[in-house]
Amino acid sequence: MIRKATSADIPDLLAIENDAFATDRFTERNFRHLLFRANAVTLVEEDESGRARGYSMLLFNRGTSLARLYSMAVASWARRAGAGRRLLEAAEQAAREHGAAFMRLEVRVDNEPARAFYEKSGYHPFAVATRYYEDGVDALRMEKALLPAGGRLAVHIPYYEQTLEFTCGAAALAMAMHALDPSIPLDQKTELRIWREATTIFMLSGHGGCGPYGLALSASRRGFAVEMYVSDTGLLFADSVRSAERRQAMELVQEDFLEELRATPVKMTFGGVRLELLERRLNEGGIPIVLISSYRLDRQKLPHWVVVTGFDERFVYLHDPYVDYERLKTHLDRMQVPILKRDFAAMARYGRTQLKAALIVSRAPLGQARTASGE
Repeated sequence: MIRKATSADIPDLLAIENDAFATDRFTERNFRHLLFRANAVTLVEEDESGRARGYSMLLFNRGTSLARLYSMAVASWARRAGAGRRLLEAAEQAAREHGAAFMRLEVRVDNEPARAFYEKSGYHPFAVATRYYEDGVDALRMEKALLPAGGRLAVHIPYYEQTLEFTCGAAALAMAMHALDPSIPLDQKTELRIWREATTIFMLSGHGGCGPYGLALSASRRGFAVEMYVSDTGLLFADSVRSAERRQAMELVQEDFLEELRATPVKMTFGGVRLELLERRLNEGGIPIVLISSYRLDRQKLPHWVVVTGFDERFVYLHDPYVDYERLKTHLDRMQVPILKRDFAAMARYGRTQLKAALIVSRAPLGQARTASGE
């Protein structure tokens, strides 16, 4: 019988863990923490005596339609009896009931039996995480669609994680530019160079973040065609500062950005952008970068930039440059993240003014030369 695990199962879970894995083992503290997390589910299969002989553990991503098989193991004495298959099927069903449309997992590249098991169960590899495990072995990242969906339309955009808390916009733009022109480095130097060019100077507390005007300028200076959509013609992020001095500095920076933009080929539209247009531009070779509120993802009311990588009938897919390791997230949870279209439309606005901002970055038309500041 398969059921949800309880704290009484921890001794059996530890025994299974130590029997199944030589490295990267969960401790008692790990199990206690994960058993009672609101965004995690642990299932066990018990024998006739009630003893757990295998488990599967799921993590869910708030605000997305993605589930992650965080760990699964079967005791050696219970293998080859179908327990692994039953636990995987039960985990997939639990994910569906939670509203997840996709399941992802990681498996050691040198674990051929496990890889074959997941492939036979319908999982397909989509990325490799280098030196992922404690002993330096790479992890193969795999995914399975749990619900019927139209054919996913996605372009290949290499993933890049922001290296600082305030550089999401720079990281998002770097991903888009590198996908369009691989000669643009995808590294911290590029990320920080874009941030220096595009920052609003003051926002919230601490270092400033990137606004749409600065990001549009940064992309245009490197020779890319840019469409910019901004719903608010006033001072952007005005509700993020209380100091009159800082507000005045932000106004001067914004005025300067706009003055520079008027001398560029950037197409500026002061209004929101519809999902249908983003999808059409993606089809045509452009890459959308969209400002969202991170509240639906992590309950923090912060402006955040993401890269749109694909669409299908139900979902928008995106790269989120921020990886929250404290919440047990990895790149696996932030690459090609599926968001229901209605949820994405709700999160693609920020602050009391419901600011909507997006850039669509494309290759420049033939004959348009790069400026001296291009990299």
